[in-house]
Amino acid sequence: MRLDVSTSRSGPMFDGRARAAANAYVNRLERNLAEEGLNILREEMRAVFRNPTGYYESRCVVADGRTIWDSGVVYGPWLAGVGSRNFPVTRFKGYDHWIKTRHRLNERKVGIGERLLRRYTGRM
Repeated sequence: MRLDVSTSRSGPMFDGRARAAANAYVNRLERNLAEEGLNILREEMRAVFRNPTGYYESRCVVADGRTIWDSGVVYGPWLAGVGSRNFPVTRFKGYDHWIKTRHRLNERKVGIGERLLRRYTGRM
C-alpha cells in the first residue's frame, strides 16, 4: 500500500505578500511611535519649561521617520540635565522632559501597535 501526500503552495505566505505587509507594518509602527513620542515631548516641554521661547520646541522633530531629536540645539543637553554646565557647576539640574516622554511612550506602545496591526493582518 502506498499513500501519496502532496500539497500546493499559494497565497500571501508563499508569494511574498505577507512579508511585505509585515515590513510595511513595522515601518508604519515606527513612524507612529515617533510621532506620538514627539507629541508627548511637546506636552512635557510645555508643562516644565518656565520661560519658553518656542525655539527649542520648534527644533524638536522626527528625523528619518523613527527618531525624535532636537536638531542639535546647543543648549539641548543643558535643558535635559546632561550637559557639562548642569549641577554641580550651576544650580540648574535640568528638566526631565525626555525621561518622562520615554516612560509615557513605553506605556502606550503596545496599544498603538495592536491597533495598527489590525489594519495589516488581513493582508497576510
